[in-house]
Amino acid sequence: MRQFIYYLKDYKKESVIGPLFKLLEAVFELFVPLVMASIIDKGITAGNASHIYKMGGVLVLLSIIGLVCSITAQYFAAKASVGFGTSIRRDLFRHINTLSYQEIDKLGTSTLVTRITSDINQMQTVVNLVLRLFLRSPFVVFGAMIMAFTVNGKAALIFVVAIPLLSVVVFGVMLSTIPLYKKVQKKLDRILLSSRENLAGVRVIRAFRRQAYEEKAFCRTADELYGLQMFVGKVAAVLNPVTYLMVNAALIAIIWVGGIEVNSGVIKTGEVVALVNYMSQILVELIKLVNLIINFTKGLACSNRVKEIFDEQASIVNPQQPVSGGNNEKEAVVFEQVSFSYGEGQEAALEQISFTAEKGQTIGVIGGTGSGKSSLVNLIPRFYDVSEGEVRVFGIPLQNYDLTELRKRIGVVPQKAVLFKGTIRENMKWGNKEASDEEIMKALTIAQAKEIVEQKNKKLDFMIEQEGKNLSGGQKQRLTIARALVKKPDILILDDSASALDFATDARLRKAIAHDLGDTTTFLVSQRFASVQNADKILVLDDGRLVGAGNHEQLYQTCEVYREICDSQVSKQEVSANAGEQKGK
Repeated sequence: MRQFIYYLKDYKKESVIGPLFKLLEAVFELFVPLVMASIIDKGITAGNASHIYKMGGVLVLLSIIGLVCSITAQYFAAKASVGFGTSIRRDLFRHINTLSYQEIDKLGTSTLVTRITSDINQMQTVVNLVLRLFLRSPFVVFGAMIMAFTVNGKAALIFVVAIPLLSVVVFGVMLSTIPLYKKVQKKLDRILLSSRENLAGVRVIRAFRRQAYEEKAFCRTADELYGLQMFVGKVAAVLNPVTYLMVNAALIAIIWVGGIEVNSGVIKTGEVVALVNYMSQILVELIKLVNLIINFTKGLACSNRVKEIFDEQASIVNPQQPVSGGNNEKEAVVFEQVSFSYGEGQEAALEQISFTAEKGQTIGVIGGTGSGKSSLVNLIPRFYDVSEGEVRVFGIPLQNYDLTELRKRIGVVPQKAVLFKGTIRENMKWGNKEASDEEIMKALTIAQAKEIVEQKNKKLDFMIEQEGKNLSGGQKQRLTIARALVKKPDILILDDSASALDFATDARLRKAIAHDLGDTTTFLVSQRFASVQNADKILVLDDGRLVGAGNHEQLYQTCEVYREICDSQVSKQEVSANAGEQKGK
């Protein structure tokens, strides 16, 4: 937790006022047993009613002052803790957004969600408790012991023995539960992962009638978490009965010794009651302290997990002296002996890839599943860094580009169409905030999505639900293509982004892109040969290797992999007809 104290810098006043008022509350609370002793010894025993009323008034005054101090402390502690949690969550979210795909793939979405929500909430709770109890509880414990000595030194020796023993028990349990709470949070990650997969894939699960299997798998994971939490709970639960036992034993000793001292005339009855009250105060504060320590232990485990994310450094960063411009008119993208793998020691996803995409060209990328098509195009906007070789965009190596400028020039439409809750207009303006309605409609027309908007009552103001749930798969794909076109990119990457479109719509889309985008270099990734056959250059990938590059006619004659793809999708006569048509053009 120590490294996160920095986040309280904007709440220094609250971090001081909260504990200070808790200390004031504790000070007034320590005088209550003495007032009670005075009421018993000087009021009740002596039959002095006026003294009883006067001391009763003092008790009421102490209660009111204590209440005001407590409310004030609660307010400032809550303000500081909520601000603390909000600041960490904001910075963690910002840090996660700086990580490359490689780090996010390694960490996993479920654990990132847990750490930015559950873990930070636990840290926030700890800060609140610390500001309220960290000073108050020890102060009351030791203050009560000191006040006990002012009443009777012999009886107060019982406090001296009991408090160190209680401390040993409390800190012993705390140290034993720290590693256990780390395991609990990891189990929570697995619960979140299982929940996320089941909710996202609910249609697939029901289609394959796997509800019972998934339910059993989830229950197993939940039972593991339950078992571990029960074990940790049992260890933590030892604290309360042990502390109660020790404090009650101390109370018995106080009453025993106090009774003897009263009979001897050394102390009065009210003073014995005061000693018992001080021990009761210690018991209450120790229970609070135990609760604080249990939560602190959880918070410590959570803070270490959050720190792990902050310690994860982005592998893709801006260069110290980025090169701007890149106005090479001929070569838009150049791959030179590029190899790439998703992690050290993993099998290469791409090996020795070399090709040139000229400005204004349409580049088709085709290959079987797992051949490396998406891996190749993900290197262009530098979502990943190459393992070997070099990628240049408009004559400048990617590592020399400012990331913002590079990605500003590239429009990407991923395999999975992703839309965000908001109007169509708001979604279209993601790439260009200043885009006019005319520019948006032009992009929608090219993307064959104009009819989608025209069918909606509110047109561009039509509200898209979370993840575009009120749209079909094909509609979402066309809108995501339009969103990329509004950006007016120099390079457009369509990563199998027309898979949900029918052949006629797909053909119209490709024709519109070829006709209206002018100097934009377009990468069409697809498993359909029909989607790439008219491209200026087609790259054929097989198991991460470039096994062919050329136009449709050339590749059909010379590339066995390409020919197999074509023949598997249409008859040889249709392929020949398409080739002849392209040659005629």
